[in-house]
Amino acid sequence: MLETRPKPFQEFAPLVGKVALITGGSRGIGAAISAELARCGAHTIVNYVRGKDAAEQTVGQIVEAGGSARSEAGDVADEASVKAMVERIVEKDGKIDILVNNAGILRDRTFRKMSLSDWREVIDTNLCSVMNTCHFIVPHMIEQQSGRIVNISSFVGQMGNFGQANYSAAKAGIIGFTKSLAIELARYNIMVNTVCPGFVNTEMWRSVPEPIQEKILDRIPMHRVAEPDEIARGVRFLVTEADYITGQSLNINGGIYMGW
Repeated sequence: MLETRPKPFQEFAPLVGKVALITGGSRGIGAAISAELARCGAHTIVNYVRGKDAAEQTVGQIVEAGGSARSEAGDVADEASVKAMVERIVEKDGKIDILVNNAGILRDRTFRKMSLSDWREVIDTNLCSVMNTCHFIVPHMIEQQSGRIVNISSFVGQMGNFGQANYSAAKAGIIGFTKSLAIELARYNIMVNTVCPGFVNTEMWRSVPEPIQEKILDRIPMHRVAEPDEIARGVRFLVTEADYITGQSLNINGGIYMGW
């Protein structure tokens, strides 16, 4: 029978000596990504804005399992905050080899009810944050002639979704940004890719009423949502094994979107 349990920390360690920053890394998908990259040997920096306790809990679990991690506060929607955070990381940890742009929020409304504040908050946190982190981290990657950037988008950015015009626009923008940045940075051995999850078993999913969950599951060919670890393994693949993959979108969605 095949072994299906996760390997312990350090048994599979292609990222030893690498420093990875995961924005919004304290819970859900972000926490799973933080743990997965630490399991592969990376020194993982768990970014948070307000969830300090959750970030410290994620760090504690990684360290207890034998990995290396610490938390780092910073509002990725704020340019000055990102600049200061990157400066602190480079001063303390020496470099940033891997950037995972995972931070995001929802302000779901039908377009008729969506306020400009709903729009701006989602665009700033989900899309402008990617520009902010890349703006200050990419020069360091260019200097070291290597890097891996993974931006977490969504199937919603590929096909749209009712009540999510702001979120869809932000996630679609991430895909376009990724493709353009990948073209520019390939010459420096910096790979830039996107992961597009479908519905994922996080606190947000568990808060959805069961009748609505069933309607959503009926739309998914695999008739289940993803586990955060499944998204994390996709990110791990892109930063450890995808040396000839850049500008691509890795769809981990159970078949809910099968576009070209």
